[in-house]
Amino acid sequence: MMITVDSLVLYVSDIKLSEAFYRQLFQCEAAQLSPTFVSMKCANNISIALKQNTALTPPSCITGGGSEISIMQPSQEAFLALYDTWKLLDIEFAQVPQAEGYGASFVVLDPDRHRIRVFTSDKV
Repeated sequence: MMITVDSLVLYVSDIKLSEAFYRQLFQCEAAQLSPTFVSMKCANNISIALKQNTALTPPSCITGGGSEISIMQPSQEAFLALYDTWKLLDIEFAQVPQAEGYGASFVVLDPDRHRIRVFTSDKV
């Protein structure tokens, strides 16, 4: 039997700041499940959840940056259009579009420095 992954949980230092960031970036609504936990259905098959890092059970010392959220774009045009749209937002880019062995990618950082990589298999 194959397991179905329901959500990806990111530990954040400021739940309201991170919620606003992801709502703006992904253009999706958030459901506050508790004062320290927010879930956003941003795709058909998975949710992104945000958990206040001071309210973890059991406690964790893990912080952002050790993994990536990966977003595939179906074409070079869609890839560049999303880049141009996100350039208009007040967000930090860790990497501008560049050629990779598999196509092209760019990377943005959330307020806790979690990476969001957008890629296409088309060459840019």
